[in-house]
Amino acid sequence: MPNTAPQKAKILVFSTEKISDPAIDMAGLLKLHYPPTVNTITLPCSSGVKPRWILHAFEKGFDGVFIAADGSDCSYGESCTEKTGNIVAKTHEMMKERNIDPARLKMAALCSVCSEAFVKHVKSFNEYLIKSSK
Repeated sequence: MPNTAPQKAKILVFSTEKISDPAIDMAGLLKLHYPPTVNTITLPCSSGVKPRWILHAFEKGFDGVFIAADGSDCSYGESCTEKTGNIVAKTHEMMKERNIDPARLKMAALCSVCSEAFVKHVKSFNEYLIKSSK
């Protein structure tokens, strides 16, 4: 029987316009390669992500969701990372209730020049998602 596991996972990234978006853009400019199946949605602040948006992404066929959080650099408030972490924790509980592996949702703080870190996170997440789908 042929292996039907995807070679590249479909990943939705929620990024922020002033912090993580520039890092993602710079990854492209620097020709740092990551899976072409990564799609991004830009928000003003990562704490604005709604659990229902994340669950909707899974319903629409995304293998994973990555939140590129602002960290302490957020211009909308210093508790951004804590708020985003609470959203992720709440969503993990909702995912468990729906029998969705909580590891399919990942969050990491990225600064505006963290292109290499973004690529490393996405590649690692992609590998995990491919292995877990086998």
